[in-house]
Parts: sequence; C-alpha cells; structure tokens
Amino acid sequence: MTKVYERLLDLFEAEGINTIFGIPDPNFVHLFHLADERGWNVVAPHHEASAGFMAEAVSRMTGKPAVCIGTLGPGIANLAPAIMCAKVENSPVIFLGGQRARVTEQRVRRGRIQFVQQAPLVENSVKYSASLEYADQTDEIIRQALRATMSGTPGPAYIEYPSHVIMADLDEKPALPPSGYRLVDQEAGTARIAEAAALVQAAEKPILLVGHGVHTARVGESVRALADALACPVIQTSGGTSYIKGLEDRTFPYGFSPSAIEAVVQSDLCIALGTELGEPVHYGRGRHWVANEANRRWILVEQDPAAIGVNRPIDVPLVGDLRAVVPQLVDALPRRTAGPELAAWVQQDAERLAELAESAPSGGSPVHPARLIVEATQVFPADGIMVRDGGATTIFGWTYSQAKPNDVIWNQNFGHLGTGLPYAIGAGVADGGQRPLMLITGDSSFLFHIGELETAARLNLPLVCVVGVDYSWGLEVGVYKRTFGQGSRETGTHWSTQTRLDKVAEGFGCYGEYVERDEDIAPAIKRAYASGRTAVIHVVVDPKANSEEMPSYDEFRTWYAEGTQ
Repeated sequence: MTKVYERLLDLFEAEGINTIFGIPDPNFVHLFHLADERGWNVVAPHHEASAGFMAEAVSRMTGKPAVCIGTLGPGIANLAPAIMCAKVENSPVIFLGGQRARVTEQRVRRGRIQFVQQAPLVENSVKYSASLEYADQTDEIIRQALRATMSGTPGPAYIEYPSHVIMADLDEKPALPPSGYRLVDQEAGTARIAEAAALVQAAEKPILLVGHGVHTARVGESVRALADALACPVIQTSGGTSYIKGLEDRTFPYGFSPSAIEAVVQSDLCIALGTELGEPVHYGRGRHWVANEANRRWILVEQDPAAIGVNRPIDVPLVGDLRAVVPQLVDALPRRTAGPELAAWVQQDAERLAELAESAPSGGSPVHPARLIVEATQVFPADGIMVRDGGATTIFGWTYSQAKPNDVIWNQNFGHLGTGLPYAIGAGVADGGQRPLMLITGDSSFLFHIGELETAARLNLPLVCVVGVDYSWGLEVGVYKRTFGQGSRETGTHWSTQTRLDKVAEGFGCYGEYVERDEDIAPAIKRAYASGRTAVIHVVVDPKANSEEMPSYDEFRTWYAEGTQ
C-alpha cells in the first residue's frame, strides 16, 4: 500500500520533477521528509511568495512543471502574488495548498483557527483548481493538473490537500509517463507545414520573432537550426530576452535596436515563435509593423488554437508544441543564403553597443545608472544566468547591457517587482549551482524578499546581486516629476540613506561590498565571485539620473498600446 503523500511524489517524478519549494507544516512534513529521502531538492525559503517565484524559475529553466506548497490559511495568502505571476507569465507551476480536514471545514462554527475557504480566492488565477477529497482521486487530479498546466497556453494549477487524506492508503500501479495520459510534443498538420514552407520560399526578407515561450520550452537548439536555414535576423520580444547560443550577434531587441526596427519594417514574412504578440510588440500590427504591413505575411506557432488570430490576422497558423513544430519546419525548408542586409544589421548593432559603452556617463559619484549597467554586464560570466528586477534599473538595462546571456529571467508580463532574488535562487537550484548567476536590480525591488539572501547562502549559490541604490522608488520619482514638475512633493518614494545592503548581506553570511565610483564596480564583482559565496554589491547611483534620464522611455510607454496607462 502507498500513502497519498508518497503517491504525489511518484506522480511528479514521472514528469521528471525532483524539486519542491515551501515552508513545511503538519500537512506537508511527511511529503518533505520522503522527498528528502528520495534525493529531491527540498528548499524552504522565508516566505511563500518567494517559494512560488523560485518554483516558477525552475519551470523556466527546465521546461517542465514545477511544484510549490503553501500551508493552510496564511501560507496560501502569501502565495497569492506567485500564483498571479505564474498565470500572467504563463508558467506551469502546481501549487499545493494545505487545508483543515473537511469535517472541520463543513461544521457550522465561528472562530476556527487558521482557516479560510481558499479555493475561491485563487480559482480565477489558475487554469485548474481541485481538491483531494478522497484518496482514490489522487492520480486523476494530479494528472489533470499536469495536463492543464502544460496544454494550450501554459499556466498554474491549484490543488487543495486537506489533512484528512494525507495518511490514507492507496493500492496503485506504477505512475504513467506523461505520454500515457496527456498530449506531448504535438506536431502541426503536414498540410499546414507545407503551406508555411511555401510562404518561406516565396519570401525575400523573413524574420524570426522569438518570444518567452522559446526559452521556457528549451527549444533554442531547434530555433537556431531554423534561423540558420532561413539565414535571417532574430528579433527578441521583451519577454524573450535570452540569447540563443550561436545566434547572439544577429539577435536584436524589438523596439530598442535600430537593426531590429529596420528588419521589422523591411520584412515580408514574420515567423512568430513562443509569443502572444502582446502589447510590448504592439500586437504585431502597430508602430514598427505599420510600414510594409500590406506586403508582410505571418506564420504563428502556437499551442493554444484559441489564441490564433486574436491579436492580429495570421496567414498560416501552426498549432502544436514548439518542441515538435520547429523541427518540422526545419526539415521542410531548404537552406537560404543571407542577404547583405543581415551583415549590415549585425555590424550596426555591434557599433550601437560599443557606442553605448563609450558614451554612458562616467566619472561621477554617485554612479550614473547607465554606467552601472555597462560595468556590471561587461564582467558578466560568459556561461552565466542573468536575472533582472526593478523599474528604472531594468529600463537602463534594456539599452546599455553589454552581455548576451543564453538564459535571462525576469517578470515581464506581470511586472511584479521583488521577483529577482527568488528567481535567481530558483534558477540556481534548477542548474544545480553549477553556473554563475548575476542579479541586476534596484534597491526598492531587492528589499521585497531580502531575507532570501539567507536561503541563497544556505544553498551556497554562486550568485552576485548588483544593486543600484538610489534610496527611493526611482521610477515613481520620475512619475512625480513628469506629472507635477521639478521640486514637487515626491510623497512616499524615499527612504533612509543610511541603508547598507552590503552590511545586511554580511549579516546573512554573504559577501558584501559598498561601491560609489565607476571604476570600482567591475573589481568588486570579480572579488564577489572569487569569494565563493552569495554576494551583494551595493552601488550608490545618481537619483536624479535614475528618475529623469531613462533611455528609450518613450518606446517603453508605447507598450501601453490602447492609450491608457
């Protein structure tokens, strides 16, 4: 016989899942104990929201569902931000929620301890919500949750785990592999592939528009083969800012690179992969897409048939899993020869980055935020994992970054500040702590979950947190200035300049340095990596520049495509 908590692990292991995040309570101690015995990564952070963000990062790094738990009542309340983020970021995370036994829940009583009806609070933020009322429901509910998270547009599921079923016995067969109960590696129809191949062969200037889903599905190698066959530029969406290995030089960020804009305007075919064609790319029909729209055809690879044609008309929809459809396209296409434009765009973008590195203001103290980005990204380890967080800091990073990481994680769709440190920890856990990590963030975002420095230190992660510190909500200071003018009240946006994040880091057992000058940033980062510990570099940045000189801000504002906020 098998206990319910054992069967949960069996079912998750069949999906290749071996990591769980959360703070254990009586509902989950048996699960955690057994997972640890089986060699799982069992990570207990200091806040359930952090646990959810860490799990989301694992799903992004592995291309598989991830698992997180929350204790009954307050634990589920704390999970709410992570659940919403997973929904908006299209991340397949399964949230297990502890709950009182049903006999307690259903009694007519007042004043029950640590109790609230949880499912109604989260069901609008998940793709599937269910409760394990009876032990023999375990397989069907867990499988339906996995089926829901990975089918169509990926997203989270919530499963309630009442205390009365934890120790119940089951007599079950070995867990089925994913292909035994859900559709995996769905291919597009051969007729549609032939239509797409015909469009490609007729096109003179195709582009690949690569979104977040390409990286979370871990299909970079196949997309590289497709880009090589097409001999075309790769345009990044704001969510798809990882660089595919081997395509770094001809990958250009949409809207922020003149090469990207020229390639979009001139294109007569766009093959969109792993993108919702959302507001940051102007739905594929506004702004930079307007020119030459009449001559441009569209191929969209999309797993959810209900998403086809919603944001713009599509000439050839390829409904299926990127993991299967991209290789189909590669096999159907002959190799092309690159036109002269591609080499010109590559050179133009390289010159742009070099000019930005040269022109970023330097020599001041505090440090200009543009110079912070240049100095930090120039010493970013070539094989590292980059994590971004913050408002103004991220905007400076879009323009001035000198690095082209193969893995970038940030919260683009939902825009949730404070995810950076938990994301970095989750990414490091998924990677096994082998690759160096760098988090570039602002102080306001870093302070959300600063307690997780202890978690990173406990796990001995090779993580360096480069924190631009202006002692304020820099983006919001800028909003005040643009709204009310210079010298206006900036209510609620400033805090103590006595804050020392490097000292806080040292208190958690991390390495810390305090930096006020440009020339000290890179050496401090190198010393931090050499320390062999999780580290925080507290870099004081110019608050005026941080709030007033954000590059490409006008382009960023066009993301709000409907003309509202």
